[in-house]
Amino acid sequence: MQIGTVILRVILGLIFFIHGVVKFQGGIGNTVGFFDSAGIPGFMAYIVGGIELIGGIALLLGLGTRIIAALFAIILLGAIFTVKLSAGFLNGGYEFELVLLAVSIHLILTGKTPYSVDSKLKAAS
Repeated sequence: MQIGTVILRVILGLIFFIHGVVKFQGGIGNTVGFFDSAGIPGFMAYIVGGIELIGGIALLLGLGTRIIAALFAIILLGAIFTVKLSAGFLNGGYEFELVLLAVSIHLILTGKTPYSVDSKLKAAS
């Protein structure tokens, strides 16, 4: 059974959902400022926060798994190469993002699981 993939999907969805919530709860203006200071256009904070929030919910449900995982992979690559790489691997570096990237790639390659909205939609059509 694909229970391992289900666990990875749910945990990745939860992590991104919480990160999205924090971006908006803490005031998206703070995130916009951080993006600007990192050399990323500030408006991207809204896009990234929205993808994290909505994509996190979608992954929790198993809806659009491959597409959401691909968007998360793009966000993670952006974070690694614009902010985290210079900090090194450990201690606030890119090790956490690298694990999340690996999980995202796994979900892109495996797609839907038995316990997902995606699998129910396929069965209904």
